[in-house]
Amino acid sequence: MNPQELAAKTGENIGTSEWIEMSQDKINMFAEATGDHQFIHVNEEAAKMTPFGGTIAHGFMTLSMIPALGAASDMPKLDGIKMAVNYGGNKTRFIAPVRSGKRIRGHWKLTEMVEKRPGQWQQTCEITIEIEGEEKPALICEWMTLYFV
Repeated sequence: MNPQELAAKTGENIGTSEWIEMSQDKINMFAEATGDHQFIHVNEEAAKMTPFGGTIAHGFMTLSMIPALGAASDMPKLDGIKMAVNYGGNKTRFIAPVRSGKRIRGHWKLTEMVEKRPGQWQQTCEITIEIEGEEKPALICEWMTLYFV
């Protein structure tokens, strides 16, 4: 699909990912990589005493799963991409915690696809990351990606 064809889908849901498990091992590796060792993420015994009843993934970990979820999704692939880079977010809301062992998946709604300069497209999507079996999503964000074609 070329960028113009994708732009024609503005306002539509353009993809859903497969489910990905947020294991305690992944949470521990994220804590190690970021230096965020707050007990609610890494100390299973202490976390049992909280309203969550156990450890939860970092909010930023859930946000950082967007590339993996995107790669495991049925979103249309753009033809001729030389490079894609994160451009940033306009809004991010952490709605519900992701408990260790739960599975998440992403849903993408295209809100804008514009050519900023020749061969450079800016995509804005509303991304919702749902938690399997739970009513509230983990997060909702408005995320921008630059594509170079």
